Amino acid sequence: MFVRTCRSSCNAWTNTTSIKQVSSHLPLDPHCSVVLTLPLQVCSARTRKSLIRSFATTASQSKRQEAEAEEKRQVNPRSGPSQPRSSYPSSSEARQKRDSDREFLISVLESSATKRDARGYLQTFGSPAALTSAGQKKPSTIGILGPASVAGRPAFVQGPVKETPVKTHEAPHVAVVKLRAPQVWDDVLLDGVAKTLTRLRDLGLLSVIVLDCDDIKPNQDSSWHETVTEQTDRLLRAIGRYGFPGAELVDSGIWKSTENPQIPSSVPSNALYVGFGKAFTTPLANGHILVVPPRAYSDATLQYSKADANDIVIALTTFFAGLQFGRQYSDYRELAEKVNDGRPFRRALVDRVIVIDPLGGIPSHRQGHGTQVFINLEDEFKNIRDALYEKTQPTSAGTKDSGVSARATVHLENLRLAKSTLAILPSNASVVMTSPAEAANINLSRRDNDEAKPDGFAGEVKTRTWRNPLIHNLLTDRPIYSSSLPIGRIKPTHPDEEIALSRMPTTTLAKRGLPVTIFPDPRVARWQPPQPGVPRLRLTDTCIDLPRLVHLINDSFGRKLDVEHYLNRVKDSLAGIIIAGEYEGGAILTWETPFGLDEETAYREGRLVPYLDKFAVLRKSQGAGGVADIVFNAMVRDAFPEGVCWRSRKDNPVNKWYFERSRGVLKLPESNWAMFWTTPDAVLNDQMMGDYEDVCRNILPSWEDTTKPAD
Repeated sequence: MFVRTCRSSCNAWTNTTSIKQVSSHLPLDPHCSVVLTLPLQVCSARTRKSLIRSFATTASQSKRQEAEAEEKRQVNPRSGPSQPRSSYPSSSEARQKRDSDREFLISVLESSATKRDARGYLQTFGSPAALTSAGQKKPSTIGILGPASVAGRPAFVQGPVKETPVKTHEAPHVAVVKLRAPQVWDDVLLDGVAKTLTRLRDLGLLSVIVLDCDDIKPNQDSSWHETVTEQTDRLLRAIGRYGFPGAELVDSGIWKSTENPQIPSSVPSNALYVGFGKAFTTPLANGHILVVPPRAYSDATLQYSKADANDIVIALTTFFAGLQFGRQYSDYRELAEKVNDGRPFRRALVDRVIVIDPLGGIPSHRQGHGTQVFINLEDEFKNIRDALYEKTQPTSAGTKDSGVSARATVHLENLRLAKSTLAILPSNASVVMTSPAEAANINLSRRDNDEAKPDGFAGEVKTRTWRNPLIHNLLTDRPIYSSSLPIGRIKPTHPDEEIALSRMPTTTLAKRGLPVTIFPDPRVARWQPPQPGVPRLRLTDTCIDLPRLVHLINDSFGRKLDVEHYLNRVKDSLAGIIIAGEYEGGAILTWETPFGLDEETAYREGRLVPYLDKFAVLRKSQGAGGVADIVFNAMVRDAFPEGVCWRSRKDNPVNKWYFERSRGVLKLPESNWAMFWTTPDAVLNDQMMGDYEDVCRNILPSWEDTTKPAD
């Protein structure tokens, strides 16, 4: 009998290649912005050429633009350093460029976890020339990053992958970035963040940066306006150090209206708007990163005044999305032409909203879990908002921790910003909230507890231990680790809980997500083993759309369910059902009776087995959008928090995904089944393990085609 618990290596199912070993042999050209060369074991020759063409196109364009602009560049503190340079870089400059490119390439290789991720990135951000060749069909994506995940990360994918046609857009891809409290960042942090933002530009995502300098300490000598000017110049210089085109200041684009325009209900009400659109669209078309100070021009007083950075982010998102209506739309003629031509009127495609905050992402409301990894706003917004709001209020004793309250207030504002921006963006857009240290991809070692405060960044710079969350998210559209992974797989081992949590990533990925429906609702009553003879839920009840549920199962497994047989089998054992969105994913859970026991005896002795009977995700939603994670989290946190077991074929490609999320696995001898469970310490209970194994061995499959192996 073979038993492996969750502490074992995930390589039980697949073998992975060390990314650093692979990258150490990669040749890098110090004169090229990006050179991508992958060994044969990582990607096929054809798809390697596609990646090379995509990155080389950006590199050659930047190099040509820099050469053309070299003679025209003038000394300007707001466009970065422009000192005279020799024809050839010095040895130190070449070494620095080579090390920088190598680090960037490692980040790209570490982040591109799967073939699906690489294909999705190329279809969104890659140039058409990189995706197709003249007179050739679209190159195959098989083997982009090897037969398995480069970083060893599985995705819940069953069956063949459906190809998605390549789409091209005239509008640039943009990230609206908010930098909070840059005045407390040291030069190392600011330089690292600027470097990451230029890397995002190399990968096809231009940044429009909004500064938030509200956190000015009372003992600071400089005024708010002086601080904004200083931090704006500081950021422009930092970005300018990483090549041409650099950053451009946009100080006249945001206006403030005294009227309350009539806008659609889905668009957040905001007095700020983009009054001069070409101030943004023209430099973006030339590849510049834009820096927007937190002030607005009043159309009534004709003067500049302080503006809220969150309102500016919302105004920019609304403008780029083409949802700035009414009197606030200044380019009436251009608007009429675009409407008449029937062309899209979006100024840019906002793929990401990024918040770089000293506090990092949204804290988890579960004790000991650090930062919220992923937020499904449709399902989790209210609970997280209420938990943060509670921290801003006085306790029952009438006291209030001002530090905790201030941090919770900032997190609450960031959460609301994510909700407001994603409400007007496409469903595939996302908000990434992270700290400056993680955005810069460095690790800060704090000397004492006082320096662990949000504005304490003094410390020793050490080597990085995590992938860059911004680059990783751009390439994979996922957080750096899955939200459904047990906390024990993520949290570093340390006897001090606070130190262990401080070493965990503090990045949160938020998406509009999907609503989650659970029958029966565990918020009303916890799921308990049903007493024999008591009425229970049926799959034929009116609250469940049985045809859509059957379609979900058939599509996910790639075979037809024997509906009549299945309904008869689970009618007296159904515990509940979980539905994500409009039946995009779901789980059917049962209370199973071990072989040789009647239901009455199993109930009385507490031996009814919590069992995951079906776990399904539509093929179009597999490996993307976090649907599988959403369903799995609902199962282990809400439906069966004390544990559940299930089975899977030993050769099922999803087993590695299951393995990472379970507390243990048992490959059942003399069968084709592997048994998984999430029950704590189940392996120490011989009777429980025996009941689990008995159920997993004896459940009858319910498929119309009985010639295929059972699932």
